[in-house]
Amino acid sequence: MSDGMERDVVAPRGRPVTLRDVAKDAGVSVATASKALNDQGRMTAETRTRIQEAARRLGFRPNGLAQSLLRRRSFTVGMLTNDTYGRFSLPVMAGISEALVDNGVSVFLCNVEDDPRLGQLHVDAMLEKRVDGIIATGKRIDRQLPVDLSRLGVPVIYAFTEPDPNSIAFVSDDEGGARLAVEHFIRLGRRRIAHVTGPTTFTVVHRRAEAYRAVLAEAGLPVGPVLMGRWSESWGRDAVAELFGEGGSAPDAIFCGNDQIARGVIDALRERGIDVPGSVGVVGFDNWEIVAAESRPPLTTVDMNLVTLGREAGMTLLSLVDGKPVEPGIRKLPCRLVVRQSCGRPLDG
Repeated sequence: MSDGMERDVVAPRGRPVTLRDVAKDAGVSVATASKALNDQGRMTAETRTRIQEAARRLGFRPNGLAQSLLRRRSFTVGMLTNDTYGRFSLPVMAGISEALVDNGVSVFLCNVEDDPRLGQLHVDAMLEKRVDGIIATGKRIDRQLPVDLSRLGVPVIYAFTEPDPNSIAFVSDDEGGARLAVEHFIRLGRRRIAHVTGPTTFTVVHRRAEAYRAVLAEAGLPVGPVLMGRWSESWGRDAVAELFGEGGSAPDAIFCGNDQIARGVIDALRERGIDVPGSVGVVGFDNWEIVAAESRPPLTTVDMNLVTLGREAGMTLLSLVDGKPVEPGIRKLPCRLVVRQSCGRPLDG
């Protein structure tokens, strides 16, 4: 894009010009623009001049944090995960990238699986590349990654994985998310609420179950059955067979520990001729779009706000890199309820 023509790139009224605007105007990546404006990196003199002219034309003023990073650092952050499917790590990474991109910092992801040797190889490679810091994330919040990140000489942030002692970590508020689901059922007039969730070996299973029981007790409602099993649609179908077997009072609402279980529950209820949401409301957990939005009816579910969680982790890492003090500890970020059609309307319409 070196045609010599000026591009009509203007920041929206009231918003300062960002590094992304300069990069777009010059036809280069954000990282290249950042290096050019700080007289670093390899590129042609023509490219460097074009970027600098774009910055002057747009009135770009780099913020102090970006400048301090670029003077001392490598413009890269490493991210470690054992989430082989990317179900949780990819939205976390999206949030991290949102936080870092306008500072010219790139993120590269390494999958350590559950292999300590592989994890150490990735950490060594990151340190050789002089990363500004490392963010660790995983497929569950109650298990550490299989690598020691406690004394690396660079800032480390934990996001959606169990942290080392006295470190900085971000997790979703599972208890709060469960409360959102059960309180929503109660507002809709549901009174016989069951809970179908995952394996007993997961800490979040017990936290959500405790919140479920607490909300029912506070509302003066009977605590329904809590069935623990697998994180799968097949377990959701099996649980319906148990809940709607002979004897006892069938539930009019089912709070599920994840969206896969919820979809299995909905399918099994349909096979029994039970209307969802007319007779039984269903709420899931995770807001996994390819499952929740494609369920029939579309699934009301709890979103753990993992993009926001990643953004907060990224911004905190930038603060650490800039030498700002950050208190250690675990930050619990609130969840939100995404309402679709699987719960129905209040009984009074």
